[in-house]
Amino acid sequence: MRVVIAEDNAILRDGLAGLLVDRGHDVPAAVADGDALRDAVAFHLPDVCVVDIRMPPSYTDEGLRAAIALRRTHPEVGVLVFSQYVETRYAAELLAGSVKGVGYLLKDRVADVREFVDALVRVAGGGTALDPEVVAQLLGASRQTDRLAALTPREREVLERMAEGLSNAGIAAALVISDRAVEKHIANVFTKLDLPQSETDNRRVLAVLRYLQS
Repeated sequence: MRVVIAEDNAILRDGLAGLLVDRGHDVPAAVADGDALRDAVAFHLPDVCVVDIRMPPSYTDEGLRAAIALRRTHPEVGVLVFSQYVETRYAAELLAGSVKGVGYLLKDRVADVREFVDALVRVAGGGTALDPEVVAQLLGASRQTDRLAALTPREREVLERMAEGLSNAGIAAALVISDRAVEKHIANVFTKLDLPQSETDNRRVLAVLRYLQS
C-alpha cells in the first residue's frame, strides 16, 4: 500500500516511514504539517495517510482539521489519526460522514508494530480502527442515548467492539463468547437502533455511527 505520513516529530516520522518500508509498503511522502499533507495526498494519491493532530503552526488541531478536509476532497483515501490526544470536537466531525476508511489510534496505547500495521491496512482497505479510549471519550462528550439506553450491557460491549473495527470472530474472541452469540447480539442491536435490512445501507456502519454520534 502507498502511505503518506504527516508527523511533526522528525524521529517518529522517519521511524514510521522506515518500519512501513521494511514491511514492503511504499511511503512516497513524509511531511511535517497540514498544508504539506494536503499537497502530498493530492500529488501522490496514496491508499492511506497517517496523521498526527498537533502540528505547526499552532500545535493544536491542524492535523485533525487537515484530515477532515481530506475526507471531503479525497474520500477514497483512508485516514488514520495517530496521536497522543483525543480531540472530541473534531474527531466526531471526522467520523460524522462515514466510518469507512477511518482510524483513530493513541500512540501510547499501541502495543506493537504489527497491531499498528494491521490497523493501517484495515483502514486502507475501507475498514475502521478506533481505539476504545477514543470511543469512550466521544461517548462521554455528548449523551442523548434514548435508543442506546435500550441496549443490554453485553449488546453495548458488542457495539463498542464493532466501533473498534473488530469482525464477528474478533468480537467473540475479545468477549470470550461464541460466534453465534455475537450474531444474536448484533441482530438485537440492529433492531433496537431501528436499522432494518437494506440492499444499499451497511447496517454495521450505521450502527457504529449511531453509537459515536450519540
